[in-house]
Amino acid sequence: MIGFLRLMVFWSVFAAIAYWSLLVYSRSLRRESLEKKWDADPPDGATDDMRRAFIEQGMAAYEGSLRRKLLWGVIVLPFLAIGTLLYLVNYA
Repeated sequence: MIGFLRLMVFWSVFAAIAYWSLLVYSRSLRRESLEKKWDADPPDGATDDMRRAFIEQGMAAYEGSLRRKLLWGVIVLPFLAIGTLLYLVNYA
């Protein structure tokens, strides 16, 4: 049992690091995409404040997107898989 708990602690740390790494990477890709979109076709009379507002609005929309929510699978799915395997091996 102690071995299992140690595995869960180490896996939790690993999953958290993987989640945050993927989150930072995904956010940077989205921000870069928004910046390129603005730079490719800025509206007439565009200012730096308008560009900044466009990027922040796009990032706010990203925060509620499905892609960001799917990143939680990095943490949840391995624990579900391990729990399912343990149940099947020991009780089924």
